[in-house]
Amino acid sequence: MSSPHTISSAPGGLLPPDDPWRAAIHNEVHARPSARIHLPALVVFLAVVNEGVGREQECEHLRRLPGQEGLTPDDLAAHFLRLRLPGCTLKWERHTEFTRYSLVQPLPAGAGLGQVTPDLLDHLLLPPGWLAAVPGRTFCAIKLAMVVGDVSAPEQRLAEARDWLGEQPVVASLMGNTAHSMVVTDFRLRDSGFERMLVVVPPETSETRAGRISARLLEVETYRLMALRGLPVAKALSPELAHSEQLLADITADLEQKASSDQTMLDTLVGLAARVEKAIAQHGYRFSATRAYDTLVAQRIAELRERPIPGTQTIGEFMQRRLSPAMATVASTERRLTTLSERVARTSALLRTRVDIATEVQNQQLLEKLTKGQELQLRLQSTVEGLSIAAISYYVVSLLLYAAKALKTAGVPIHPEMAAGALIPVVLWGVWRTTRRIHEKLHAGH
Repeated sequence: MSSPHTISSAPGGLLPPDDPWRAAIHNEVHARPSARIHLPALVVFLAVVNEGVGREQECEHLRRLPGQEGLTPDDLAAHFLRLRLPGCTLKWERHTEFTRYSLVQPLPAGAGLGQVTPDLLDHLLLPPGWLAAVPGRTFCAIKLAMVVGDVSAPEQRLAEARDWLGEQPVVASLMGNTAHSMVVTDFRLRDSGFERMLVVVPPETSETRAGRISARLLEVETYRLMALRGLPVAKALSPELAHSEQLLADITADLEQKASSDQTMLDTLVGLAARVEKAIAQHGYRFSATRAYDTLVAQRIAELRERPIPGTQTIGEFMQRRLSPAMATVASTERRLTTLSERVARTSALLRTRVDIATEVQNQQLLEKLTKGQELQLRLQSTVEGLSIAAISYYVVSLLLYAAKALKTAGVPIHPEMAAGALIPVVLWGVWRTTRRIHEKLHAGH
């Protein structure tokens, strides 16, 4: 596979250089080929959550198998590996959230149709304790038996399958447009921790078809359980969502009735928004993954092309009745969380509008006070100016009086007090006029 950081040339120079991801993208459709299963066979399937489990740990565990001592983490780089072991094959697949181990071996003697709850685990072709030591946490384990039989009489095969599974209520269907095979299961966990599935196929079934049937059935159950991982999260969130919705309703009512201060409502609203966004950040991936896995379940069931057996639910009908309500609960919780976030944002906008209006009113009141202050200052200034004109006129008249007295002393026939009194109106007008001109020049300058 080409490195994403290098560009290789096409062989023979017939094409431009390869895009860095060309080989990886092209080979993705071949990444996980179906097994070729020789019938009759037993498929032991285990899926574990690989959170906190590295590829190195899984490689170390695979090295404990017979003849696999030379495995390296590089051998697991493609996320898929099929190992040939003595008498069986083991397939390892690593996905984003889980890792799958599929053991394919011959069906043990005495485990075919007609047997009653045959023992299967005592005949595993694996080292003792190897399966229990797989790194990770088990969330899916299935024993899938594939036997050869006549599916043209499905009622008879179904009766034998009930004995094989243990007389539990079962779901069953014929698969394929031509009803080329039959599957029966009860989706129940045994004391061993495994589920059981039984597939009956005609003798002429090819190994590749048997592999495809096995892969689809195992994927249906794997993706069903992965989809359901969102259900406990949704149930745990439900009380918190109800409390948050009620709290938001109370805030909205207070906002309408002006029953609380803006600061109190703002603090409450900020805390609520933080909790909602935290929940979205924590569980958003789980909810989106649930939708994706649910879609995969529907696709795999459609690929089975089921045909019903009278009196028995098909796998598709079982999933529709049992899985759909759970998926609806998860989807409803996700919508409630998203809607709550949007409602918090709208309430925050309303509160901001209220605060902005209150701030605007305060600013207007402050401006009115400033205007009144300025008017008072102008009045005071006018008063001071009037007093200033009187004072200046007084000093000017005093100077004129002294000048008249000086002229009288010099022999000019003048009466100083009469002359000064006569000049008082002229002096007042002259001082007032000079002050007006100064004001006009100042206003013209601005």
